[in-house]
Amino acid sequence: MQNRVNPFGEIITTPARGLLMGNRGHIHNLNREIIRPFKLKAWITCKLEFKNRKRKIMAPNLYTELFFMDEATAFAAGHRPCFECRRDDYNKFKTAWLKGNPEYNFNAKTSIQNIDEILHNERVNKNGSKKTHLENNNGLPDGTFIAIDNDAYLVFKKHLYLWTPSGYTKKIFFAHDEKSTVLTPASVINTFRAGFIPQIKIIE
Repeated sequence: MQNRVNPFGEIITTPARGLLMGNRGHIHNLNREIIRPFKLKAWITCKLEFKNRKRKIMAPNLYTELFFMDEATAFAAGHRPCFECRRDDYNKFKTAWLKGNPEYNFNAKTSIQNIDEILHNERVNKNGSKKTHLENNNGLPDGTFIAIDNDAYLVFKKHLYLWTPSGYTKKIFFAHDEKSTVLTPASVINTFRAGFIPQIKIIE
């Protein structure tokens, strides 16, 4: 099915499995086809298993189950942890987001909807395309994704790793004295800098 998300936020078809599930609301039709990129501004990531709940993938009139190779991928696409099934990760994310983005004057009582609004503005242009920004390479934390020639690369331990649906390949040197087109939303990068560590599929 077309239910896997890449770092550009695109929903693709692949037989590869994911480490996390998530959703953007109900975005499929009765034929289980994706008909819109999102319906809600709360783009979340969830556990694959939670309280023995069972779901039929792309059931009628219910939210569309999406899958991610790892959490770094989900963040690049613009998703954040779910409050219900990933409560501990959610709390760590919100705390670090607030610490890393003080310019918004939010606090612990601020609704996550306010953060979702900012994330939405950072991930999608008005025409629906992926929003990117330029940053100096030497300031990018591990877990960040950049784009090179229409491919997504993960920043990790001073190197870049090419993203594929099945995992990371093609380790290359990361030129720290240059700038890159960044896929991960700016406020999420600040969240990483503030101490939140995203889950990354094991890199050999």
